[in-house]
Amino acid sequence: MASDDRLVRIPERLRRISRFTCTMPGMQPLPIPCPDHLIPDATGRFDAAYWATKGQHAVFVGIEREGERWTVKADALTAGPGHIVEDAVNVAMRAAIVRLVREREAGSDASVGPVHFMLHGVPSEGRARELTAAFHAALYGDLGRCAVRCPVLTLITTVTPPVDASVT
Repeated sequence: MASDDRLVRIPERLRRISRFTCTMPGMQPLPIPCPDHLIPDATGRFDAAYWATKGQHAVFVGIEREGERWTVKADALTAGPGHIVEDAVNVAMRAAIVRLVREREAGSDASVGPVHFMLHGVPSEGRARELTAAFHAALYGDLGRCAVRCPVLTLITTVTPPVDASVT
């Protein structure tokens, strides 16, 4: 094998990853705030959507279908170290998620931060999009818009939850 061959060879593992990440056609940055209809459906292509968002240094949001129900995902880590999620946002989002679980709008296996939020068992695609858009606004610091876009989340701007609030 010539020394030049080693420079152009890509291990199979990396070839699979690069083919997979290229399958998200023209993933554009989401507007802030993001309308419900633009929330990406990452069903079957979560990794591609996540890495595309990370490359844009933006907050990742997406929904995924799981059988008859939907999962909401929001992650501020993809925005990079310069993106700060304020403590008030974490407290508000945690309280909202606890409330959604208690009201049985989401499953009890929710993830409540501090920078990654996930709800399983959301009953409809429309509701999943609405919640995801609200979380997106909140992670960019717009708690007021978050509360307006998703009425159950009015809790975010009106109530300070107890410190020991838990999902279970």
